[in-house]
Amino acid sequence: MSNLSPEEIGQLALRFAPEGMLEAPVPFGGGHINDTYLFSPAGEKGVRYVLQRINRTAFPHPEDVMDNMLRVTQHLREQIVLRGGDPQRETLRLLRTQDGLFFAVDRNGDYWRSYSFVSDSVSYDRSGDERIFRESGRAFGRFLSMLDGFDAASLHETIERFHDTPHRFAALHEAVARDEAGRAGGVRDLIDLALSYEPFSSTLVDALACGRLPLRVTHNDTKLNNVLLDERTGRALCVIDLDTVMPGLCAYDFGDAIRYGASTAAEDERDLGRVRLSLTLYRAYAEGYLSEVGDVLTGEELRSLPVGAKMMTLETGVRFLTDYLDGDVYFKVACPDHNLVRARTQLKLLQDMDAHWDEMVSVIDELGSRKKGGA
Repeated sequence: MSNLSPEEIGQLALRFAPEGMLEAPVPFGGGHINDTYLFSPAGEKGVRYVLQRINRTAFPHPEDVMDNMLRVTQHLREQIVLRGGDPQRETLRLLRTQDGLFFAVDRNGDYWRSYSFVSDSVSYDRSGDERIFRESGRAFGRFLSMLDGFDAASLHETIERFHDTPHRFAALHEAVARDEAGRAGGVRDLIDLALSYEPFSSTLVDALACGRLPLRVTHNDTKLNNVLLDERTGRALCVIDLDTVMPGLCAYDFGDAIRYGASTAAEDERDLGRVRLSLTLYRAYAEGYLSEVGDVLTGEELRSLPVGAKMMTLETGVRFLTDYLDGDVYFKVACPDHNLVRARTQLKLLQDMDAHWDEMVSVIDELGSRKKGGA
């Protein structure tokens, strides 16, 4: 959290609102990474801006985050106009300071940015509604489709080796060997279960390395609450939270959306009997996603989508388990075994995906062939 006073927050907002403010910044949203405020500039009736601090702990090079965000949103705006859409509502519009920059720096050296607030929109943390999850798929599919011609390799890697799953396993091995918190002996069963998947962990990075899967611009945080829906129509409007936009694989984005949104239970559900993959929600998301990007993806990419669901679930489970063994130094915890519960939940979800693997593959085969066939 920032240690700035309300007056200092107001002065930062004024850097992006040269004509002054009708309302001072007020805290907004429930994010855990960046401090976020909402304010109303003078001279623009009914318009509100978001003011947000970039967390340097999560993103040590905020200038790279902003460079990625600026170039990607500019490209999206151009594509939205070409498609006859509304660039004011269908992507974020970054604001300049009075100095012509897209960020302001406070007395702590922290970077702040501002962008227009998308009015008459709504987002959901979780939903079992097929329609909402399908629209989420449409939003992220459209996001990737519009960035199809963008040089992904030109973007900065804002979090190094973020979805390098073998790298996550190396960290797990180190955590087991260190046993910093003295917890390894009590969770040997879970460690062994996680390690049984280690041969699978290189599937996607190997496919990228040998050229079977192309590098794309990916969002890398495809949770449901990073999609804005039109409040009146319920249709997908805009993808937000672009800090993690960087080079990646489409399987990462598809997979993480399924891991989080198509599970029948929360990430920290203690009753493992309640943890399953909802094939209904899986299909709904795939329908929305492929309706927008099915013509863009290669055959190899289509086949990688269910692999991505397993990989992101495995990777997240390994990260939770590693943090538990290290003494809970990365993820926020509400109780001593919180990360352990999270790890067990992810690995149980992974096992359920194994049990329904044929159905997962069949859904993508059916929808992918239908899209490629022009249906």
